[in-house]
Amino acid sequence: MAESTRTSTPSIAELRAATQPPEIFARNSGEHWAGRLYVRRFSPYATRLFVRLGLSPDAVTWLFVAAGLAAAGVLSLGGSVAAAGAFVLIQLQILLDCSDGEVARWQQRFSPRGVYLDRIGHYLTESALPIALGVAVGEEVLGLVVAVLVLLIKSETALVHVARAESGMSPPVDREEVAAPRGGILRRVRRWLRAVPFYRAFVAVEFTLLALVAELLGEADTLLVVLVPVAAVTALGHLVAILTSDRLR
Repeated sequence: MAESTRTSTPSIAELRAATQPPEIFARNSGEHWAGRLYVRRFSPYATRLFVRLGLSPDAVTWLFVAAGLAAAGVLSLGGSVAAAGAFVLIQLQILLDCSDGEVARWQQRFSPRGVYLDRIGHYLTESALPIALGVAVGEEVLGLVVAVLVLLIKSETALVHVARAESGMSPPVDREEVAAPRGGILRRVRRWLRAVPFYRAFVAVEFTLLALVAELLGEADTLLVVLVPVAAVTALGHLVAILTSDRLR
C-alpha cells in the first residue's frame, strides 16, 4: 500500500477539505448525529495532532477502543460521578472515531483491517456498557441480557454485508430509500418511530447520557430493567426492517 505524499504539518483548512468530504455527511447510518452537530467541528484539531505525531489510522482506532472500554470500566463503579465520567469518555471516543477516518483520508491509508478494528471497537463498547451498568446496580444478569441483544442487533446489520458478499453482490448503498421497508404501512411505522428513536438507546453516546440521567434520578436499576424489553423489540423490529427493505435485493 503506497504511503501518502501529503505533508505531516497540514493546516486545519487543508484537513477539512481533504478529510471531510460531503459524502461522509450524506450517509444514512454511517455518521452519528453528534458527529454532524459538533464533533466534526473539533476533530480536525485532534487529527492534525495525530498526523504530526506520525500515528497511523489503526493506532488512533486503538485509542478509540481504549476510550470505550475505559468508559465501561468507569460506569461500572456506580454513582452519578462515574456516569458523568463515562459520558465524557464516550465523547472522547466519538472524537477519536472521527479522527481515525480523517487520518486515513489524509495519509491515504485504507485497509479492511482498519474497518474491522473500527467495528470491533463499536461492538466491544456497546456491549460492555450495559454489562457495566448491570455491575453498577447489582443486576449483572440483566446487563448481560441487554449486551447479548445489543450484539444481536449489530450482527443483524453486519450480516447484510456478509449475505450480499457470499451471494456475489456489492455492498448495500447507505441511503434512506434503500434501508426503508418496501411496504407502505411499514414505511409509515418507520417514520413514526423516528420521532421517538428509542432504538438509539444502545448507541454509546445515548446510552451513557441515559445512564447519567438515571443515576442523577436514582433510577439506574429501573433503566436497566426497561432496556431489556426495549432491546428485544429493537432486535425484532430491526430484523423485520432488513427483510422488508432493499438491503438484501
